[in-house]
Amino acid sequence: MAEYSSCPEQEISAVSGDNCDSRSVCIDALRVYDSCSDKDCLRDLKVYFTEENQNIVDSAVSVRIKEADVISVLTDLEPVPFHKGFYSVDMTYFFNVSLEVFTAPGSSPVSVDGLAIFNKKVILYGSEGSVKVFTSEYCVDDMDIQKAPGKNLPKATVQVAKPIALSAKVCDCVSLVNPPCRIPDKMCQCFGGEFTTSASRCVFVTLGVFSIVQIERNVQIMVPSYDFCIPEKECKTSSDNPCEVFSHLDFPTNEFFPPNVSELGTDNGYNFGCCRGSCC
Repeated sequence: MAEYSSCPEQEISAVSGDNCDSRSVCIDALRVYDSCSDKDCLRDLKVYFTEENQNIVDSAVSVRIKEADVISVLTDLEPVPFHKGFYSVDMTYFFNVSLEVFTAPGSSPVSVDGLAIFNKKVILYGSEGSVKVFTSEYCVDDMDIQKAPGKNLPKATVQVAKPIALSAKVCDCVSLVNPPCRIPDKMCQCFGGEFTTSASRCVFVTLGVFSIVQIERNVQIMVPSYDFCIPEKECKTSSDNPCEVFSHLDFPTNEFFPPNVSELGTDNGYNFGCCRGSCC
């Protein structure tokens, strides 16, 4: 059986001097086995509308995209055949797209929201596990499938930054508007009703999306422990006087004197002169 020192060398370097004031403890944590990042330019995504909003879009002469946001990302994890330890992560992105619809030249725009869907797949390494996991959170009477015991499969996590709304266009529809997948009922509730498949005018948007996909597993690891994280700052009760709260805010100097390009430096990624790829 392996023996663990209560004062390993890597812990000594983390404390002051040569004294060892930490000890090793075992914790259960999620370890990232594999991950990837992507910069996707999603061209010409079809936007789906409820019947009320579709009637407005059918009379549109032009549209302008205001913003887009990620409502949810549905993930499905499956082992890759003949490649042990590798898993395919199928992702379905649901975007809420806010548009301004112009029904006549020079008219005031009408704001409408629609749903855009994008499917994506990546293959990552997640190692293997042949045990079944049982936890006290699962109750047989509840029959909660999400908490039911199962094989020790890894967990897929998707992180998505707020999409960049690049462009939008409206054109005549040539066929029925059918979504690429079944739209969940809760998604329909967010938009106030079912999405229509009959339309005379269609809207297509282009979005820029930054994302990170990773596969994690619960593992037991030894880590140095120094003390519990006990808060040292006392919670202050907020005042009922709004002017007193306002008096504690710093003056927003940068809002009145925004920095110029030379002050931004090169670490912020502003390098428009070296744009490459088909998405520029």
